[in-house]
Amino acid sequence: MTEQDFILKAYHTNVETGSVKWESPSNIALVKYWGKKKHQIPENPSISFTLSNCKTVTEITYTRKKTKEFSFDIYFEGEKNEAFKPKIQTFFERIEIYMPFLKDYHFKIETSNTFPHSSGIASSASGMSAIALCLMSIEEKLKDNVTSSAVERSGDNTYFNQKASFLARLGSGSACRSIEGELVVWGENESVAASSDLYGVKFEGDVHSNFKNYQDTILLVDKGEKQVSSTVGHQLMYGHPFAKERFSQAHDNLAKLKTILASGDLNEFVKIVESEALTLHAMMMTSMPYFILMKPNTLEIINKIWAYRLKTDSKVCFTLDAGANVHVLYPETETETVLQFIKNELANYCQNAHYICDQIGHGANQL
Repeated sequence: MTEQDFILKAYHTNVETGSVKWESPSNIALVKYWGKKKHQIPENPSISFTLSNCKTVTEITYTRKKTKEFSFDIYFEGEKNEAFKPKIQTFFERIEIYMPFLKDYHFKIETSNTFPHSSGIASSASGMSAIALCLMSIEEKLKDNVTSSAVERSGDNTYFNQKASFLARLGSGSACRSIEGELVVWGENESVAASSDLYGVKFEGDVHSNFKNYQDTILLVDKGEKQVSSTVGHQLMYGHPFAKERFSQAHDNLAKLKTILASGDLNEFVKIVESEALTLHAMMMTSMPYFILMKPNTLEIINKIWAYRLKTDSKVCFTLDAGANVHVLYPETETETVLQFIKNELANYCQNAHYICDQIGHGANQL
């Protein structure tokens, strides 16, 4: 698929009004995406677990209008929110070529998260993917019998999901990995034949039973806004002294992880996932300007996890996003013991002892 395949070439506007509603989950990368080219194209491939409980619910009501400009209102948790408007404006401008009906309608966008807004969990992936899915449902209602490509006439949801992922990427890079589950690959990689820089694809390789219903407990170390945005962080990979080596490492790790997922080797899984998390933060600490998003309690938790694993031979491990919070990953068979460990030894390092229990999920759903 190319960008041209996603251009809507024929549609009608005899639909006066309507509404659509989707829920879309967040995701947590195992191999990290850090650094991007123009138009939200990743410098390296990534693969992520789709989450189940941490998601955004978005309803868009659309009403036909005569004026030809973008028109929308955003409500977050029931209240009008002007702060989100510039990001949505930019998103609409980026995707107008692919969805030319955007200026034909006024959109009321109502959105909420199943996790606390102040929890420190990035909601851009779930939020932008939910909006993209709603817009795709509107497109479906407006399309004429003449479709934009033969792919659309195939009778399955491949085109719908690919374009939704493609659009979501233009709002937030990692959002393209939230459309499907359980594992999603974004970025071209030789080991994944269907992989693309334009959208995320469901990982179709063999997955051992060890990784079924994998658990993710998110330890909320810092609920505040990050001192450096991910957008700025990605830009700092331009001219980074270790960028070339990092991009090559991500390609290699994705290929290795494909083999690990098939074999069920949890020890090797732990090595790759934790190394990727630490490498992500190493890139931040060695950029110019440099910055540190981990907090003292982040390091305390990591050391506690290492000590627990050494003592018990558990397969629990950690990963990190571009922030201070810790995602504790572990097999479903260890749920009871690891949750007890978190309650007894790790919760005190979280703000207000707050953590969220989640697990691998199956992607977005229309409501």
